[in-house]
Amino acid sequence: MSVIAILGAGTLGGTLAHLVASHDLCREVRLIDDAGDVAAGKALDILQAGGIERFGTAVVGDSGASAAVGADVVVLTGPATTPDAEWNAGDGLDRLRQVAAFGRGALVICAGAGQRRLVERGVSEAGFDRGRLIGSSPEALRGALRAIVALEVGCEASEVALSVLGAPPGHVVVPWSQATVAGMSLEAGLAPARQRRLHERAAALWPPGPYALAAAAGRVIASHATGSSRRMSCFVNVDGEFGVRKQVLAAPVRLDASGVAHIVEPQLNVRERSQLEAACTG
Repeated sequence: MSVIAILGAGTLGGTLAHLVASHDLCREVRLIDDAGDVAAGKALDILQAGGIERFGTAVVGDSGASAAVGADVVVLTGPATTPDAEWNAGDGLDRLRQVAAFGRGALVICAGAGQRRLVERGVSEAGFDRGRLIGSSPEALRGALRAIVALEVGCEASEVALSVLGAPPGHVVVPWSQATVAGMSLEAGLAPARQRRLHERAAALWPPGPYALAAAAGRVIASHATGSSRRMSCFVNVDGEFGVRKQVLAAPVRLDASGVAHIVEPQLNVRERSQLEAACTG
């Protein structure tokens, strides 16, 4: 992969730029913000860290969305002027339209926790192919869920496998019936009281913070760059899957060089199916 462009030099954008550069996932990272001096300053800081952390990715700061021309991946985060904010569905849509004019072949990732509607409007109004525009924040939630399951059962988070569906924050659907720990059913090995405690804790995990969001976006970028068949939980435009038409939901996906290769449909029990239906109508 040659170039990753990050639109927004706020906290999330700067953290992601450092993460991507430190893993040498591409030749160049472009950190782009209307406040070009802030973007350039953060880019220089990351470059200086490269000499300490021993990574070779070039990092440059720029202003104006046109600086993303030629990027393989474009990520929307949030502005430097309000560093803890994300591009909303209005301002973000303007940027998506700019990207659509010159970068329709790129994979475009909305990294913010509140950008599900931005993905939806990008497909319906900016004309993006649904396989080329996704949101990565559900992967951050999936990571948090794996961490609390690991604490509950006393294992490594890497041993926990589960999926995230629905429409956070109001309608998070976790198919607990399909979750496993070291290949064994989670529900079968966990007492009902401990299952209830997990469900209650899960409801308090949204929204993820900027470091978790950056890690999730970085994981999605790495999967795309390496052609990994690993499942990611992303906001994606569902059209036929789960019996739903043209709606953006969190769902497990597999990525390839062209974007979303496949939306995975986990088996759901009656309760989980009802929760997903509520997410679609809520």
